[in-house]
Order: sequence, then C-alpha cells, then structure tokens
Amino acid sequence: MEFRPRNYRAEQESHELSRVATDSHPLCYPSLSHTEVQSTSQVHVVDDRNNDFFDPLRGTASNAEVSGKNLQDVDDIPVPELSSEAGNQLPNKESTPFRRLLMQRFPVSKMISISSMSEIIVKGGKKFEKSLTSKHLEELDDPQKFADEDKKVITRQEYVSRIHDLKDEIRHAWIAGDRVTSLKLSIKVARLLTDTSVLHFYPTLFVLATDIMDMLGNMVWERIKRKAEYSEDGNLLYFLPENFEASDICSDAKETCNNWFCKIGAVQELLPRIYLELAILPCWRFLLDQPVDSLQRLVRMTRGLADPVAFVYCHLYMAHCAQKLPSRDIGYLVTCVNDIRVLLTRIVSTDESAHGNTTENKRLLVSLMEPAIEYIMKCIFKDLSQRQVMNVLAELGLRRDKQLFGRFSCVSILVHHLLKELPTEVVCSNAVEIFHLIECNNDCSFNQHMNYRLLGFRLYESRFQVDVVNVVVDKAIQVISQYDSLDEYLKVVDAYMELVLQHLMDKHLNTILEGISERAWNKGINEDELASLQSILLKLLSFFKCLEDVFALDHFRKILDVMYGNSRIDVNMNILDLATRNGPICNPTTIQLVFEISQALYDTLDFMNVTDGASQAASLITRFVIMVDYGAEMECHLAFLVDCRGAFSSINNLKETLVHSSNCLAFKALKDTKRHMSFFKSCITFSEVTIPSIFALSRQLNLYIETAEVALVGGLVSHSDGLIDSSVSCLQSLDKTDGSRTQIDVDGIVSSIRKLCGLLVMVPGNPDLGVTYIPNTLLSLINSQPWMTPRKRSQSFCSIILLLATLSQDKLPYHADNVEILDNAIIYFGDASYGNDLVSLSKFVLQNLLSAIQQETSQAARGVMALEACNCIASSFVLNHEILPICLTLIETAKSCLAARDKYLQSTINFFDRQLPTSPVALPSCS
Repeated sequence: MEFRPRNYRAEQESHELSRVATDSHPLCYPSLSHTEVQSTSQVHVVDDRNNDFFDPLRGTASNAEVSGKNLQDVDDIPVPELSSEAGNQLPNKESTPFRRLLMQRFPVSKMISISSMSEIIVKGGKKFEKSLTSKHLEELDDPQKFADEDKKVITRQEYVSRIHDLKDEIRHAWIAGDRVTSLKLSIKVARLLTDTSVLHFYPTLFVLATDIMDMLGNMVWERIKRKAEYSEDGNLLYFLPENFEASDICSDAKETCNNWFCKIGAVQELLPRIYLELAILPCWRFLLDQPVDSLQRLVRMTRGLADPVAFVYCHLYMAHCAQKLPSRDIGYLVTCVNDIRVLLTRIVSTDESAHGNTTENKRLLVSLMEPAIEYIMKCIFKDLSQRQVMNVLAELGLRRDKQLFGRFSCVSILVHHLLKELPTEVVCSNAVEIFHLIECNNDCSFNQHMNYRLLGFRLYESRFQVDVVNVVVDKAIQVISQYDSLDEYLKVVDAYMELVLQHLMDKHLNTILEGISERAWNKGINEDELASLQSILLKLLSFFKCLEDVFALDHFRKILDVMYGNSRIDVNMNILDLATRNGPICNPTTIQLVFEISQALYDTLDFMNVTDGASQAASLITRFVIMVDYGAEMECHLAFLVDCRGAFSSINNLKETLVHSSNCLAFKALKDTKRHMSFFKSCITFSEVTIPSIFALSRQLNLYIETAEVALVGGLVSHSDGLIDSSVSCLQSLDKTDGSRTQIDVDGIVSSIRKLCGLLVMVPGNPDLGVTYIPNTLLSLINSQPWMTPRKRSQSFCSIILLLATLSQDKLPYHADNVEILDNAIIYFGDASYGNDLVSLSKFVLQNLLSAIQQETSQAARGVMALEACNCIASSFVLNHEILPICLTLIETAKSCLAARDKYLQSTINFFDRQLPTSPVALPSCS
C-alpha cells in the first residue's frame, strides 16, 4: 500500500471559481437594456406579487426610508393592556357563561337553611303547610320558637337536585298535556325567588329557577306558534316569518296566548307573577306589534318588591328576557338603573347604628346586587352611538345643560359600571369631569380607589390630549398620596403607570416610587399587594430600553428588596431579559447587580428538577453570562466566570457556556501581545477543571476537543495531549444512555470523532507512545462500542484513514497558528518507521472498514457505504494492484445495491474512468 501524494494548495486553486469584479450588488437591479428587460420580465412579475415586501438587500435607499417610516408609524400606535375591570365583556344574547360565573362567584356552604317559603324543596313539604292564622298566632306566642321552627336545614346538593327534579316534573307534565300542573309547579319555583334568607345562595337559586322559567317560556311560545301555523287537524297553514306581526296570527292562537297572560295575571304573589310574565314575554308578539311597551309596566310593578336583592335580580331577569324581543328599547333599562340608584342610595345612607346594618352587611348586600347592575349596564350601552350615549346620560341625571358628569349625585358602584361601559371617546373627552364624578361619590357600595383605577385603564385605551392626561394624572397622584393602604395605593398606581411612562412624567414617577417604598417598608407587603407591585415593576422594565436607566431610578432597588415568592421570580427574570436584550453588558456595577439578581433567582428555583420556570431562568442566566464583557480587564472576566461556576453549580448548560467563554478569553489573550502567558494558562486550567462537572459525557467530549484546540494554538502541547486523552476517555465511558435517560446521539458522537481526527492533524505525535497511538485507540474503541452501527463504524473508519493519509504527506494542509509548534511532517521527516506505522495501521483500519460494510443489513445503506469507502480509499491511496481490486469490489457492491442511474454511483464510476482509462470499470446498463 502506498499513500497518494497530495498538493493541497494546487487542488484548492484548481477547484476555485474565477472571480470577476462588479460595480453593483448582485441582488440589485442595474440599468437594463430593452432586451435585458424582456429577458428578466419573469422575475419582475414575481416581485410585483409582493409589492408590500421590502427587501433591504434589493431595495434602494429611498425605499428603505419609506419602509422605515411605515415601521415607525406602526410602533407609535399604543397597544392598550386592558385590566380585568376594563376588558370583561359578556357575549350578546349568550347568558350561559354569565350564569356559570354567577354561580361560581358566590360559593356557599354545604348546608342551607331554608324557610317555609321554600316548602316545595322539602319532599315532605306538607308538614309545613299551616294556615296564615295559625302562623301568626304561633309567632305572637313565641317569636323565637316560631323563627326556629320556620326553618329547615338541607344540603346544597339536595336543594339543587330537587330543583332539577321539579324541572323534569314540569316538562313531563307538559308533554302529557297537563298544562295546569306545569303552571302550578312553575309558580312554586318562582315563589322560591322570594326567599333571600341565605344571601350567598341566592345567585345560584336565581340561575336554577330562571332556567325553569326560560323552559316554560319556550314551551308556551312553541305551543302558541304551532296554533298559529297549523290547523286543529294538524295541517300546515303557513310558516310564520321571523318578523311576523300580530295581524298574521289567527284568532285561536291569540285566544290561547291571551289565556296564558290572564292565568299568570291571576297569580296573587307579586314576584312570581312578574317572573312568569317575563318568561313568556316574547309571546306578546302574538298580540301586540310593540311588545316592548309592556316592559315599562313591568318595571313599575317591580317597585312593589321590598327585598333589595330580589328587586335587583328581578331587573336582571327582565334585561335577559328583553333580549329575545326583535326591537331593542333601552328606555326601560334606564328606568331600572334609576330605580336601583334610589334603592342603593337608601341602603348606603342608612344609619349604621341600626341593628345589623353595619358597613360589612351593606357591602355584602351590594356585592350580591353587583352582577345584575353590571349586566344591565352592558345591555344599555351596547352598540350605542355617541349621540345616544349622551341621551342616556341625560336620562340618568348625569347631563344637564350640556354639562356632563360634574358634581352630580350618584352611587359609587353605579359610577364604576357606568365608567366600564362608556365608549372610549366619551371617557377620554370627559376625563376631568369623570374624575370629579368619582370624587363626589364616595360611599360604601364600592371602593372609590377602584374607580380611580378603572379611569386610568380606560384613559390608556386610546389617544387623547396631553393636557388632559396631565390634569388627570396630577389629580390622581394628589388623591393617592393621601392613602395609607399600600394595596389601594398600588392598585391606582398600576392603572396610571403607562400614562406616566409614556408622557415622561419623571417627577410623578419619582413620587410614585417613593410612595411605594415608604408604605412597603413601614407595613410590609402581602400576596395581593405583591401582584399589583409586580405589574408596576414589569411595566417599568418593559418601557425602559436600558437596564442602567432602571437601576438609576430612586427607590427601585429598595422596592425590589421587599418582593418575594413568584412575583420576585417573575420580576427578576424580566430584569435578566432586559439586561441581555441590547448587546454586551460592560458596566461593572450593572454586572454585579445582575449577578446578585441571578443568584437570588437561582436560590429560589429548583434546578435539579427541571420545570418550565427553572428552564427559562437557566436560559436567562446563561445568556447573561454570555453577554458580559469586561473589555481589556480580562482577569476580572475570568474571576467572574469562577464566581458563576460556584454560584450556579446546578445549571449544566451554564457550565458549557463558562468553558466556551473561558476559551474565548484565552484566544483574546493570545491576540494581546502584552498579556502574559500565565493568564492564558489560567483560562485553559479553568476549562480543564470545569468540564468534568458537566453531566453529559457527550458534551464533555466536544468541550475537551475544543479546549485542546485552544491549548494547542497557545503552544501548550502537554495540556492539549491531556485534553485529547480525556476526550478519548469520554468515548470509552459512553454507554447506551450516556449516564442519563436520554438516548445517545450517535450522529453527534461520530461527528465528534471526525472533529478529533481533524485536530490530530495538527497535534505533534508523542515520541514515547508513537504517532498512531490515538488513532489506534479510536479504532479499538469504535469496535468495542455496542451502540456503534455498521454505518457509523464505516464513517468513523473513513475518518481515521483520511487522518493517516494526511499525516503521511510531506506538507500538511493546515497547522497550529503557533511558530513554536512543529508539525509531524517536520518532526518525523526522513523517519521510515513513521510512514511504516501509518501504512500498517491503515491496512488494519481498511480491513475493519470492509467488514463493517458487509455487516450492514440494509441494501441501500450498504451501497452508499461502499461508495463512501471507495471514494475515501481512492483519495487516500495510490490505485495500484493492491488497492484497485478493493475499489472495484466496492463498486460492484454498490451496483448490486443501488439503482443503475444513481448519481453518486455514476459520478464514482466516471472518476475511476478518468483515473484509469484502461481499467475494467464500465458504466452500468441504463436499460
């Protein structure tokens, strides 16, 4: 066997493309002639389909300016971040989500105390049936005993199950034709809504009972509609259109409809009568062309309801049922709100010294009424024009003589939900007046600071005049400065923070941060307050582009110190994200602060058990380490890497980053002629010590090879030899799972072996062990590893053959960039044993290569392996009588395994035909 001599420089020059100077960028369109324009018309047509796309490599400077301007315009458009107060909208005519939320909003205990008004719920309800006279006499004799006996305890689940049973009874009776029983049971269900003895359960009771009311209304509607469309014998008369009129209804259907309203009108109790008429409210369409007219009558009827909770929820059901009517009239809803305001005014103004009329009880009562108020407000302002909004405000008493809001009397909770539903344009154009309205209405129905908060969020929804913003923010800061409660202070500040930042109100920003700092340090901070503080700090971090500007803010670091838990984790991760967003971190003070924040984040999370939060934090810390740059102070940078290794010992990816950073520092030191070699050695030593602590052996392998290359360039041959030995040890230690549950990346390992072979070209051979010691070790290792497939062994053997062939050359293709290191071509020049050792090992590797090809079970893979081996052998050895038969055999193997027109096969055969025109190699038949 004889190695093929190579002239690497001549080969490189022969394969280089000729270069031609050009005056313009190859992707730009030069001035073309008419003929050239025609030849490139197809390209222009394609481009015309994407006129909105700006290619910075292809466009002119003017186009770039236009594109930049458009992008700037887009960036200037504010993207409002609505709070839960501002963004919670209910779907139109879709009450299911609202009802579900209503039941979840007021949880109740498992046991419910019910009064005799709900005797239908108790299956043995007859024992409660006493005459009114008997009840009055018993109450006069012993009021306490009567109160105790008048109640019964039942579980919540039993109550709900009983109502579901009643619903089934009503439906079955209806199907059986017993309409009277269905109506009687429905009246009893509606009567349940008069029982407000268990306030927290009333919303659930309302949902369950009105579901039955809706079912009854649907059944009555379908019955009357069928009478209008079909004759008594079942023949179809005609289908009613959606927009039918009362004149389209036959007398029989009208009589049935009128009969239902008369039956319901005969119900004695007021509340059940109203609910039942609301349930069949759409049936007025069979009698009247304007069924909405009856709503004002029903609103006046509700004024006879004494219980405030029952009163408000009756209005809620009225708003729900009115959505089923074809024409939309909000006049009755405005009347509802005015009536509710009168009721709320009476509640909040009642003397608190009265028995049981404490502020807490008032708040509980109002909180139960709030969902109804919210729903009615949504129904009023949905899809209204600005002129209609002004008319509604006038009817609500909030607009007089073109003066809007101002110091009108209202109730705080009504102001809140009014402000939530008003169009953005109205809010922005009357922001100062709305602020005055909030100031003038401070009562126990709703926390006033939540109205100030909502106003801040609403103002951020769209653009408005700067002077208006300044006035409102000034007033808001004045108001909240009087708050002792940190929670109230933070909630309001959170709403105005974007306005303060966008309009560069530095004075207000300092005032806000100072106020937060004082209140947080004096009284501590709880979980609810943490959420608001987190939101404020995240807005700060998202607004500033440079972390130094954030750290320069007074009180920022002091505020950061009071945070804890998940809120502190989120803020710390956002600080890290900001720190690594804009290029290298060079300021030593900033580096130290971010390092401390990273330490706090590391100490909080469990990096041994990888979670999403820990993984994200690890990535941010790693990116921070990558971005740190001490410039010429390389000793400080290396000390920083040492600190990071000790502080973040559980982050495996970070250890890899530390090795990469240390190697980069070593290279940087080599370029600095004033830098002493001891620093370079310190960097290599740091990498040597750090690599073994990395968990995955496959990652250790690549880092050992990388560091060995760096050490070699610096002239540290002994270090390089030791690192190469360590990389081989890693290969020998690899098992099927690489010490973890993760499958070995065999392709990656083979790639590392090839990289190691490439490095060995530069490494001087060891005089004691011989130049073939490492390649021989690799050969044994490859054969001994069970996870090495024949295909991967073949690729590795080819790499070793190419390495040995390269080492045999008089002039190597590349060498270490260090004049003090002599390559093998110089060290072993004229040494016959050197070449003999290379040839001897090559023969052995070649045998293993041919054996691996024969062991491959896949025919297609074996054909490709044969071609790869053939090309490797042909480029490494002289095609003499010893090598040529091997190549021919491999080609025949490829012919038997691959298609006749396989391009790889044909190019290989053509190569041999050019090298040996008289060789017995021929192209396969194409038949």
